[in-house]
Order: sequence, then C-alpha cells, then structure tokens
Amino acid sequence: MRKFDTKVQYLKYKVLREVAREAWNDSLAKNAINIPNVIVPGKVPSMRCCVYKERAILAERVKLAMSDCSEPGNVIQVIDIACDECPMGGYEVTDACRGCLAHRCEDACRVGAITFDEHQKAHIDKTKCVECGACAKVCPYSAILNYKRPCQTACKIKAISMDENKAAKIDDSKCIACGACVYQCPWGAITDKSFIVNAIEILKGSENNTKYRTFAVVAPSISSQFSYAKLGQVITGIKQLGFDRVMEAALGADMVAKAESEELAEKGFLTSSCCPAFVDYVKKSFPDLVPFISHNLSPMATIAKFIKDRVKGAKVIFIGPCTAKKAEVKSDPVKPYVDVAITFEELQALFDSRDIDITTLAESSLDNASYFGRIFARCGGLADAVAEGLKEQGYTDFELKPVSCDGIEQCKIALLKKSKNLSDANFIEGMACLGGCVGGAGCLTHGEKNKVAVDNFGKKAREKTILSAVSDIEKDI
Repeated sequence: MRKFDTKVQYLKYKVLREVAREAWNDSLAKNAINIPNVIVPGKVPSMRCCVYKERAILAERVKLAMSDCSEPGNVIQVIDIACDECPMGGYEVTDACRGCLAHRCEDACRVGAITFDEHQKAHIDKTKCVECGACAKVCPYSAILNYKRPCQTACKIKAISMDENKAAKIDDSKCIACGACVYQCPWGAITDKSFIVNAIEILKGSENNTKYRTFAVVAPSISSQFSYAKLGQVITGIKQLGFDRVMEAALGADMVAKAESEELAEKGFLTSSCCPAFVDYVKKSFPDLVPFISHNLSPMATIAKFIKDRVKGAKVIFIGPCTAKKAEVKSDPVKPYVDVAITFEELQALFDSRDIDITTLAESSLDNASYFGRIFARCGGLADAVAEGLKEQGYTDFELKPVSCDGIEQCKIALLKKSKNLSDANFIEGMACLGGCVGGAGCLTHGEKNKVAVDNFGKKAREKTILSAVSDIEKDI
C-alpha cells in the first residue's frame, strides 16, 4: 500500500530509515558512508547522469539526516549537487504566439522588453524584462508562460533565488522554514534537516535507565496520516519505539484556546501564535504587528511545558507535519520544553527501522482532547476554538471578527490590510501551509481528505468542552 505522495519522499524516507537503523545499533559513525551503496546497490537505473552522482547526492542526504538539534542555521537546506535540472527561463513566448495585429503584450510592457520579428511573432528581451507578468495576462492566446523553477513558485515569500552555479539559494533572512519548497522540489534538492538521531538517543536513554520518562506529543493531524493502519495502531507503534506515554498536542491547543481567547478579550486584537512559520513571517515582514502576536506558546510548547513542570527530568519529542517546528524547538522560548521535533515522514522511518508493522498491532487510545483542540490542525479550526473559548468563559459582549488565512499568501493579504488599517478583523489566524497543518511539508500524504479525517477525529471528542478538557489533563499527570 502506498505510504507517500511522491517518489522523492520515498527516497528521503529510505535514507532516514537506514540512518535510524544504524543509530539504534550504535553503528552509525562506522557505517554512514555505506548507506548510499545500500540504497542504490550496483549499477541500477538512475534519474541522474550516472549512479555515482546519485550516490554522491545520497551521501549529502545522509549528512542532513544525521543533523544535530543543537546545530545553528536554517533547518531548510539546499543540496547543491542535486539542483541542476530545472529551467530558469522566466517569461517566454511559446509557439502559440500568432503574431496578431493587436500587440497587447507590447502595450502592457512598461519597460520595452517586447519586440517582434519579421513574422510579427513576439520576443522578450531578458536583459530588460522585470518579470511583472503583464504581457502574459493580456495575451489572448495565453502564448506567454512563466517558466519559474518549482521551488521559486512554491516559495510565496520570495526567499529563493539562484546562485552563480544556477543552484537554488535560500535567503535565511526571509525564509520561514515552512517547507513548501521541500515538498514541491521534483528532485529533492531542497530538504529539511532531520533530528531523528537525537530522538533515537533520547529513546535509547529512556530504555537503559529510569532517570527520565519520554513523552511523545503528537499533532492532531496524525489522524489524517498512516491511512494504511488505524490510529490506535499508530499510537501503539509509537509506544513500542520506547515512549513512556503518548499525548495529544490538541490538549495544548485546548489550553491555548482558553488563554488566547482571554488575551484577545483583554487586548482587542491579536494574531495567532500557533503556526511557527506564520509567527516568523510576521516578525520578518510585518515588524509593526509583532506586539500583537499572542503571547501564548504554541500548543506543542504549551503541553510540553505542562509536562516538564510536573514530571522531573521528562523528555519531550514532538511528532507532527511541520518542518517549521524543527526551527521552533531551537528557539529560546521553546527549547527548555521540547527536546526534539520530528515529522510523520521520520516517524514512518522509525517504525520501519525497528521492523514495527503497525498494521499487526492492537489499538491504544489517545488522550481525549476537545473537538476544538483537535481541529486546530486545519485552517479555520483555531478561530472556531477561540470563539468557543470566548463563549465558555463568558465573554459574551466581545464581538469576534476573525480572518482565517489558508496559506502564506492569504496571511500576507490579511496582515497587509491590517497594517494599513484597511481591515476591521480583530483576530488573524495564520496558517502558512495550504489547508493548515494537514498540508504540512512533513506529511506522508496531502489533500482534501486530510481535512475530513481531522474533522472526523475531532467529532469523536465533541462531548468535551475546552474547559473540561483542560481541567481533566490538569488532574492526569
């Protein structure tokens, strides 16, 4: 049964699985150099020019799979030698150009980059073109196309350009680690650092002594993943990896919904703090709005803080769909509470590195967060939860005017309007990934079905209010 959307994800998974196997066996330092040969043995067919280049690229993937959570720098990285196959044409005139009389493209171009040959076919002077796209918009034959690289198209904040060797280059001052480029790159030339080795070291330490308990905090979007098995089997599989307990990040979401609705009623305007990529975007692109970012930690950090405040020496590993969480756990406000963040892709690699077939396992239950805590995983869920939090806490006079932003482009529009006083919204729910967390770059699969799965998962807990969910968890640890 298919576990991944793309073959790029599958290749990435195979590297992670082999790195994890060696890490469990304490043989990673000795055998890491051989992993590319294990994945591409002999003279097998390759998408590259030769099997030797494929192995060289795999060696770079292995290095990134062996990253350390304490390392500085961006969690999103370019594998330079893998980035060499995409066109860089920008706007080009195709054979669909009919050499028409109107020449609307010429009139639309404000920099004089359009010329015509003896057949009246249009041509674009790349030395003048500013890639505004005006010519493409007015062409009646749709004969002008924009040949951008997939990574550039995916990056809506324009953090990706090309270096002198025509490889992708990431501007860390703009990048928000959302991972859109990671998922969209057809060659896997952009990838996220993995902290899977850090996670294994924590789990091995938990097995070998009784000095600390290890908690898995799982994002509610897990309900939309691992579709080949039941959710309860996934939870049992996580426990078999060596975790003492599996808890829902949705319980942290219930706590955030309670606190954030209070903060909103007090201050009158907030932007959400749940999506680390969105928060980073506000800080980098809309500094005037930084004072209005909710002071609450994200649901992940909130439940992790709750755990560590009550369990001495506890270790917390977050499992979710988000590459930006890997950056968040390295930030000063969060690193005391979350030790490591891994993705669902990496969780699948962990299962298979230990030969755990989750389809054969009995089911385990998951801590029962509220419906509203669980639907944080999809766009609009946070706004619904804040509305419920206001109602449950008696803020009946406060009129909530939320804007739920589905993807970073909508976030930009909402923030721009608010910064220019063109919006009366008093709560901006920012989700950097399309669909919300269910569209995260670290998901095994993507699509509308993920949102449906999360809603169905939420309905199983609908009898609980936010306040009762918070009250129950406070009694539980």
